[in-house]
Amino acid sequence: MLSKLDEIRLLSQCALADNRDAFGRLVEAYQPRVRRFLLNLTTGDEMLTDDLAQDTFIKAYVGIRSFKGLSSFGTWLYRIAYNEFYNHTRRHHEEHVEDIAAMGEASTAAGDAIDATMTVQEALSRLGENERAAVTLFYIEDQPLKQVAKILQMPEGSVKSLIYRAKGKMKQFIDN
Repeated sequence: MLSKLDEIRLLSQCALADNRDAFGRLVEAYQPRVRRFLLNLTTGDEMLTDDLAQDTFIKAYVGIRSFKGLSSFGTWLYRIAYNEFYNHTRRHHEEHVEDIAAMGEASTAAGDAIDATMTVQEALSRLGENERAAVTLFYIEDQPLKQVAKILQMPEGSVKSLIYRAKGKMKQFIDN
């Protein structure tokens, strides 16, 4: 993990000198977290996660000069990743529904440990996009509520409501 000072130095080198090595170091530092976030949003689709992560970092590199520093670089990246996921889902909605159904069939054939993981993933997949993003950011990525609100661009109260409703839906699915 980079220190704040190192991050600022690397961001400056990227924006001012178009230093690709500096951006490469930022990618190395943030790629695991961005991939994990996207992996949860895509309900375990690793190929889609790789594509979306790549698109996220390409957009970040191209738009690095537009980063104003009003939020952390990580928050900015999560927002780009969420936008990439949202745009993909909007374009491929029907394919996404078929993938969820296939994943549900796979969970019935798996062992107990895999079955529990698949049940949580399936419960996540049944949530709306905003609910899944809020739960993933808050519980899996350990982002504070304030950061989740910034990433999703909604008030904190709305994020709290999303998380509350999502927990209820997941509990109901898992209990049944």
